[in-house]
Amino acid sequence: MPDSRNTVAGPAVRLGMLTPSSNTVLEPITVAMTAGLPGVSSHFSRFRVTRIGLDEDELRQFDIDPILAAAGLLADARVNVIGWSGTSGSWLGEDHDRALCRRIEAETGTAATTSVLAINEVLSRTGRRRVGLVTPYTQDVQARIVATYAGLGIDCIAERHLGDPGNFSFAQWPEQEVARLIREVAAARPEAILVMCTNFRGAPVVEALEREFGLPIYDSIAAVVWKSLAMAGTPPAAVRGWGRLFAELS
Repeated sequence: MPDSRNTVAGPAVRLGMLTPSSNTVLEPITVAMTAGLPGVSSHFSRFRVTRIGLDEDELRQFDIDPILAAAGLLADARVNVIGWSGTSGSWLGEDHDRALCRRIEAETGTAATTSVLAINEVLSRTGRRRVGLVTPYTQDVQARIVATYAGLGIDCIAERHLGDPGNFSFAQWPEQEVARLIREVAAARPEAILVMCTNFRGAPVVEALEREFGLPIYDSIAAVVWKSLAMAGTPPAAVRGWGRLFAELS
């Protein structure tokens, strides 16, 4: 009788996600988002990120070389796409993320994207230019994000942040606190709300709050999963229960 272990096919689509070392949220949420997709699996590689801020040491955490090393390990698993599931591009600038993707693609031969590039694509394709912003970050980081988006012609008309330098601690804030911040920002009636942090429990509350306010909410974990699926040739609309993004831009 043949050994079934030698005949079982592996997943048809393998998503690779680059993960900050102190992040405990994005991996379980990414797996949960894709759990209902037959033939899709998610794989993760970490590099050191322990604190978010604008000091030299904090910014150096996002130098390209350590990220490339983590991407190379994902490429060994022959993933279809490599996503940087992190939001450093929101304060370092879109060009930083584009340069990172070019280097990953050149050195691994694997298509690459990031949470921030995915969110920015969504805003561009939907024409939404007045946004609300929710993060756990400190005031200086928040101000840098607002300025970065202003440079892209996107006006942040309302924002809330927790003043937390994190990174590990971001995951300790409960969903109810994230929902409170989103509700406060929604009161300004932006065209969309951005939840900018992949170690923050925004994704699980998106669907209910979108129904409550009738506003799209773009979570940074969801955005990179959405884009990664599309790049891998899997219709994002197959993801259910995680917000309108997946059906809106399939």
